[in-house]
Amino acid sequence: MAIAITEAVQQQVNTMLAADPHTPVAMMAMELKLSEGEITRALPHEMARFTSGEQAEHILGLLPSWGRVTTIVAAAGSIFETKADFPKGKIAHGYYNLMGKEGQLHGHLRIDLITDIAFVSKSFRGMESYYISFFTASGECMFKVYLGRDKKRQLFPQQIERFNQLKQEVCA
Repeated sequence: MAIAITEAVQQQVNTMLAADPHTPVAMMAMELKLSEGEITRALPHEMARFTSGEQAEHILGLLPSWGRVTTIVAAAGSIFETKADFPKGKIAHGYYNLMGKEGQLHGHLRIDLITDIAFVSKSFRGMESYYISFFTASGECMFKVYLGRDKKRQLFPQQIERFNQLKQEVCA
C-alpha cells in the first residue's frame, strides 16, 4: 500500500469529523488540499479499512454477483455515475476490461495502477453509506463502487453483508 498520512493530517480529519461527521471525503480533500486517498486513510478504523491494490482483480471479480450498485468516476470536477449491476471483466492487453451489457458500465481499467483499496462505511448526506474506493499511489481515486439502494433509498441488506464479509477477508 502506498498512501501514507502524517499525524497532522490525522488530527485535521478528526477535527473535521467532530464538526460534521457527514462531510463527504471529496469535500474534506478539497478543503484540506489533500488527496481523497489521504483523507480516507485518516478516517477512523471503524469507517475505513484498507487492503492492497493487488486485491483489485479479486474484488472486481466478485462485484457482478452483488446486484445493482452505483459506480462513480470523478474527473476534472465532473462526476459520472452509473446505477446497474457491476459488469464482469477480464484481464487482456494490459487492462481489466469491463464487458458490460447495454445499460451497464463498459471500459478498460488500469488495475496495475491501483495501490490501495478502501472499504468505507461513512454516512453521506445523513444517510448510511458503504463503498469501495480504488486509489493510485498518489492518492487519486480511480473510481468508487457504492452499495445499491432500493426505490425507497434503503440499502440492500445482502450487499451490506457481502461488503462486510469481503472487508473481513481482504483487509488487515
